[in-house]
Amino acid sequence: MDHSVHTQRPTGTALTRLAVSATLHCLTGCAIGEVLGMVIGTALGWSDVQTIVLAVALAFVFGYSFTIGPVMRSGLSLRAAIPVALAADTVSITVMEIVDNAIMLAVPGAMEAHLDSPLFWGSLAFALAVAFVVTVPVNRWLISRGKGHAVVHAHHGGGHGGGHGGGHGGGHPATGHQASPATSREQRR
Repeated sequence: MDHSVHTQRPTGTALTRLAVSATLHCLTGCAIGEVLGMVIGTALGWSDVQTIVLAVALAFVFGYSFTIGPVMRSGLSLRAAIPVALAADTVSITVMEIVDNAIMLAVPGAMEAHLDSPLFWGSLAFALAVAFVVTVPVNRWLISRGKGHAVVHAHHGGGHGGGHGGGHGGGHPATGHQASPATSREQRR
């Protein structure tokens, strides 16, 4: 069977759109984990290090889970979906977390601010926004080389469909890539 269609990669605007979409996906998981970790750590009066460790751990948990679910819905087992999520999200989440937490530490008083403080929420929103802007080109570079979220698309027919949960049978929005039935069977083994 000819698998040459699987090597097509988006370029130009299509690649940028895919990178933005992948980064928004990672931002969602990171934001949930970060906010939850920061809220828990701040509410419990934890040190900056303890709070950041919790926030980063939760960001990875949520980020990976947002990839594992849709990949499993495409037919892969949990055991097969975990390495796909690790390959797809690790670099993106890592970059996002480094930038986000560095900004939170750099903003005077942000880590010590109470949960009802505009400084806390404003700093966190700003940190996540900057992390998004920094991570888009990283994801663009990864996807252009068939890495990062390109790995996910190879496993669920490429349909991003407004999020990782929808449109899995419609092909990749940038390339029209369709997963062949033979490929889908191989992935479930």
